[in-house]
Amino acid sequence: MRYEFLTACLSWLFCNAVAQQPVFEKYKQTIPGSTVQFEMIPVQAGSFLMGSGKASDEKPHQVTLSAFWMGAREVTHDEFALYLNDETYAENSTVDAITRPSRPYIEVTLGMGKEGGFPANSMKQHGALMYCKWLYEKTDVFYRLPTEAEWEYACKAGTQTTYFFGDDSARLKDYAWYEANSGQKYHQTGLKKPNPWGFYDMLGNVQEWVLDQYIADTYSKRGKVTRDPVVTPTTKHPLVVRGGHYSDPASSLRSAKRSSSDLAWNRRDPQIPKSKWWNADAPFVGFRLVRPLVQPSGPEVEKFFDTYLNL
Repeated sequence: MRYEFLTACLSWLFCNAVAQQPVFEKYKQTIPGSTVQFEMIPVQAGSFLMGSGKASDEKPHQVTLSAFWMGAREVTHDEFALYLNDETYAENSTVDAITRPSRPYIEVTLGMGKEGGFPANSMKQHGALMYCKWLYEKTDVFYRLPTEAEWEYACKAGTQTTYFFGDDSARLKDYAWYEANSGQKYHQTGLKKPNPWGFYDMLGNVQEWVLDQYIADTYSKRGKVTRDPVVTPTTKHPLVVRGGHYSDPASSLRSAKRSSSDLAWNRRDPQIPKSKWWNADAPFVGFRLVRPLVQPSGPEVEKFFDTYLNL
């Protein structure tokens, strides 16, 4: 009798633990209080050759990554506006755990498009991560920016060619908005073909914030195999952006191409000190989300946001 009772208890505990584990498959997240959704695609754990050797800061090296989900598309204005307009949070509060961005002094879209699936743009990394923090509070799911390694792994999607579709830049027009076909503006997300793993606009449209500090020789300092690498920032500049944007030439959209933030992106901002939320001169910068398969604990989430938001 005691054995049967113990077996039943262990069975219940096992089933309950399994039930609490997220099913690792594609899903859509509805932002609470709205009908706005975004799609997340699972990326299996694995290894890949990061870098390309085509630039001095791209030394090829082996990287192993844990499983994660990544947003099928760039975060849109429809999504970001829910945070921007959430009046339950104060602007620039020093008391609230979450604050709303101050309003940019210029129209950040420059007439390129807002509602209806256009990528959110012009925010600094700080603004992108504050959106993630807001989303965590709304959904109780930890979303963040990808690491540079996660971004490249998802972009390459198992390939080692210049672009995830091959080496011929003439084919880029089918997959990306860039200098040759964009009309010098970003476009609605998802209009071009996705990469082999289902991600849209990884190349072109708007380039995307990742978590890492930009250090030119980072790759050359890594060992033979590096697991889940990230260069946690210690300063606000320079930070890494990936993927190239609508005004970039084809060479800037290579899957392994590394780019860094530039203080000139906020040159026209008249505020003193300049805004920590917006880049007045960077309508070509946006972001997409990542959700790690293994969710961090509450204290770990708090430490993460404290580290990144207090630079």
